[in-house]
Amino acid sequence: MPPRPEPAAARKTPVRARLVPYWLLLPGIAWLLVFFVAPMVYQASTSLQTGSLEEGFTVTWHVSTYTDALAEYHPHFLRSVLYAGAATAGCLLLGYPLAYLMAFRAGRWRTLLMILVIAPFFTSFLIRTLAWKTILADDGTVVSVLGSLHVLDVTGWLGLTEGDRVLATPLAVICGLTYNFLPFMVLPLYTLLERIDGRLHEAASDLYARPFTTFRKVTFPLSMPGVVAGTLLTFIPATGDYINAELLGPADRKMVGNVIQSQFLRVLDYPTAAALSFILMAVILALVTVYIRRSGTEDLV
Repeated sequence: MPPRPEPAAARKTPVRARLVPYWLLLPGIAWLLVFFVAPMVYQASTSLQTGSLEEGFTVTWHVSTYTDALAEYHPHFLRSVLYAGAATAGCLLLGYPLAYLMAFRAGRWRTLLMILVIAPFFTSFLIRTLAWKTILADDGTVVSVLGSLHVLDVTGWLGLTEGDRVLATPLAVICGLTYNFLPFMVLPLYTLLERIDGRLHEAASDLYARPFTTFRKVTFPLSMPGVVAGTLLTFIPATGDYINAELLGPADRKMVGNVIQSQFLRVLDYPTAAALSFILMAVILALVTVYIRRSGTEDLV
């Protein structure tokens, strides 16, 4: 006789076994609730308050704080996006050739190049930025070379520098952002380029494709997820950065991060600072959403 089928109840997975994945998620969910959701809710409540530090703040649902903050500080938002966009473009122009070299041409030097890319992380972000004050000093070698090559004439025409100096100009801020966030561009690019099968390049060569055509038709399209990831990892933190603008930029052209920092720690206008933070997050989210959809990379959509 064929064996009897087990009852349906016996075939069911025990309840405890079904709950195991959810128990494993609990630490991560608790972390997000405590350190992300709760601060976000608190800041949202703060942005809708009125009052002062002496009298205390109360929730009055003062929504006009957002419109007032945007009307007063919209140049700082625009400047932050422009600085971050220029730094991201600079990181891509510098980082893609370096990542390409590491993935396909470095050979036994690959490990050394990787160490050199990661090495700046072992130094404080603040110290790395302060070092650029010495590099871009008015009597330094960099400024002298740029002046002799008439590069400062071009950057002055573009409004990036003033006269014969680079320090305390928009160009100095962009240089600082580019340097500090360059590893965030190189590492995702290198990871994607290293995964490309070398036989694809050989096939393109067998079909008499020139190196540039191979790069344009094969390498770059396959590395697009890395390009998108690198630009996001660079653009998002660069937009909210305030250290580079504070130490390297002019006093009258601060980024929105400097305004938020000042409102929180100096002016003590917590509702305005919270509103600016939420507006900045909304602007970044909108730009990132449009960018990802336009880039057409299915891995990140």
